[in-house]
Parts: sequence; structure tokens; C-alpha cells
Amino acid sequence: MRTELYPDITPNHTGFIKLDELHNMYWEECGNPHGVPIVFIHGGPGAGAGAAARRFFDPEFYRIIVYDQRGSGRSTPLGETRHNTTPHLINDLEVLRAHLNIESWLVFGGSWGSTLAIAYAEHHPQRCRGLILRGLFLCRQQEIDWFLYGMNTIFPEQWQEFASHIPMAERHDLLTAYHQRLLDPNPEIHMPAALAWSKYEGACATLMPCENTVQSFLDPVLALGLARMEAHYFSNNIFLPENFLLENLDKIRHIPTIMVQGRYDIVCPIVTADEIAKNLPEAEYIVVPDAGHSAFDPPLRRELMKACEKMKSVMS
Repeated sequence: MRTELYPDITPNHTGFIKLDELHNMYWEECGNPHGVPIVFIHGGPGAGAGAAARRFFDPEFYRIIVYDQRGSGRSTPLGETRHNTTPHLINDLEVLRAHLNIESWLVFGGSWGSTLAIAYAEHHPQRCRGLILRGLFLCRQQEIDWFLYGMNTIFPEQWQEFASHIPMAERHDLLTAYHQRLLDPNPEIHMPAALAWSKYEGACATLMPCENTVQSFLDPVLALGLARMEAHYFSNNIFLPENFLLENLDKIRHIPTIMVQGRYDIVCPIVTADEIAKNLPEAEYIVVPDAGHSAFDPPLRRELMKACEKMKSVMS
């Protein structure tokens, strides 16, 4: 069973969908145009999807759909928070599916991508042929608080740098302080805040220190989309009732699901995946003993590749 990423692949088609008067959503299609459709849902929210996202999937078997959520990556305008809520993102997936004439598809999502994948599946279970979820995250208040303050217990140096961007008098509420700065229209205010937020997340995302990962999180497009969208969604409880996703798992019990979780995932701690697994015993739950948060941590990447290969037999 393949455990290494597939070679780089060029999209067969790319395009933009006009979602409303503000938002245009980027999408691309790779692999076998007659294959089993699979959609890659990126993390963040706001991170966008890079070219490596295509490489988890067998291009001879899968019709690979990659897109950037509104306000993220190549979608325009970058960092736009108006008309940007979880219900919008769920509907955008339906717009994309219909645009590509796909009846149903396999859904792959990690981190925030797992959040949105679960939300989408709970709203449109008939459109989901299967779920592959990594670094599970429900974006509840305790998980948001962990990101803002709890990761200090494991990454105190990185947290201190993150917190020090905010004056001491405001550090009791980092989310509000960052949110205000990230929404400021002046780039001299919002970009340093975005880079500080994104660098913090990137520094905590891998099991072992990885300067390449940190540098990738300092890309201005990624940093602004990631930081602004995360602060926006965290400040609004992802625009869903508290614990909505956990309480509606009954709607997706029949969907073949594989969950892959790094034991030492600090950004999305294993306690959430464990809780979902207990409430969704039908899912296959894989704990990777020597992995952190990043999908590209080699042990985690290997298990994700295995999951994509395993799903081929379910889809055939």
C-alpha cells in the first residue's frame, strides 16, 4: 500500500466561481476526469490549499478537486470577512459540487478542514461517499482557549512571541486584541499582527522543529488569510450553536469514515478526536504515535496515504 506522496501533478482545469457580489472562489481539478471525485478541504480557516494538496490522491483513480475557501488563498478578495460564515462555506461546497456536475464525492479535510467536512456532511450526508479526517477540531470554546493560551504549556517561547505583539494591558483577551488589529484596514497594522499569529501556529504545527514550515506560514497571503479568518471565526463561535457538530454526528454514522490523529498534535489536541471517536464508533480511528499536527509530518502523511488507498476499495 502506497505511503509516499504522489508526484507533482498539473491541474486539468482551473477556474473561479462568482459566489456573490463580493466573493469569487478558486477551484482546480486534477487526476482522472472519470475517476471517483474527492474534494480537499484546507485548514485554517483561511490557510488556502497549496499544490501539495493534490499529492495525497492516486491521480489514476481519483478525480481530485482542490479549492480555496472564500477569503482564502487564490479566492478573492483575500481576507474578506463579510458574507463569510460556516453556513456560507457549507453552501459553497454545494455550489462547487453542482458546478462540476458531481453527484457525490469523498471528502478529505484536516484541522479546520475536518471541522468544515463534518459540518458539510451533517448538512448534506447524501452528497458524501466517505470522510477522511485529520487533526480533528470542533472549534469549541475550550479548543479556541487552548490555541490562544494553553499551547503556552508546550511552546512557551513561541507563545511569548505571539503574546508580546499585544500590549500587556490587553493580553487577558488576546482574541479581541488580535481581531481588532487584523480587521484594521491599514496594512501597517494588520500585516504584522497576521504574521505574528501565523508564525505562532506554524511553529507549533510539527512534532519536531521545522524551519521550512515556519517560513511557509510567513507567506503574506497565507498569513493574512489564516490569521484574519481564524480570528473572525473564533470570535463568532464559527457561526454555529455550541457543540452543534458533536451533537449531530448521528446524521453521518452511515458514511464510511477514517480519522487520523497525531498523538502529539498540539494545535488540535487528541482529546477532541477521542471524544468524536467515542461518539462515532462506526469510524475507523487511527492514532499516530509519533506525529504532531502537520499533514506532512512523515508518520502522519503515511497514514493519510494509507487512508486514501483504503478508501479506494470502499469506493469501487
